[in-house]
Amino acid sequence: MTTPDITLYTTGTQNGVKPGIILEELGIPYKVKNIELRKNQQYEPWFLKINPNGKIPAIVDHSKDDFPVFESTAIAIYLCENYDPEEKLLPKNDPKLRSQVIQWVMFEASGIGPTQGQSNFYCRFNPEKVPFAINKCANEIKRIYGVLNKSLEGKEYLVGNKFTLADAMSYPMVRGHFFSGVESIDEFPNLKAWIERIDARPATQKGLNVPVPDKMKEFQENPEKLEEFEKLMHIYFKDRFKI
Repeated sequence: MTTPDITLYTTGTQNGVKPGIILEELGIPYKVKNIELRKNQQYEPWFLKINPNGKIPAIVDHSKDDFPVFESTAIAIYLCENYDPEEKLLPKNDPKLRSQVIQWVMFEASGIGPTQGQSNFYCRFNPEKVPFAINKCANEIKRIYGVLNKSLEGKEYLVGNKFTLADAMSYPMVRGHFFSGVESIDEFPNLKAWIERIDARPATQKGLNVPVPDKMKEFQENPEKLEEFEKLMHIYFKDRFKI
């Protein structure tokens, strides 16, 4: 296996911390550059060469001719394909098990991530509250959590009863349920226990603090910080969209 030489470009959003978790869980050495979104660094020409869509996260694999990879799901699969010989997070030799992991990864990419992302905007970023949109997103998040909760019945993790990419990709979003407008998940006991189980993983917790201290934890423990953040985002979006 090629010795990895990777630079991670990201910041501490729910989506942005995913590659750091994968890198830490796999024990891959890497460098990291914090991309300051409110300064629009993601739209600077040098970054657009890495990700033409101007979004974080992204990586550059210098050990493979400075190969760039963008989109968190693509990054996760790339890292496992190239730097997970022990199949810690993604099975290679069991096609059915591999498919199950990828199915849940895609479930996050097409369901959990986009739905909570929309809810984050309406709950936290939009200068004007839109109750219909907030409620619609919250109801869909709860439906999705119900799917996860049922799938975790009698299991510690989503696939093969071990921590895999399926868990690593969904966890950063689900643990931030309060940020997405779902204050309590007590009605989903299996899901709540799953979060607590992953909370105890040192590598994952380290990844949550890359490249900045864990924002979700800070916001949950300090509502005043969350309120301050919301005000900053309201100003940013008013300026960006000329609201």
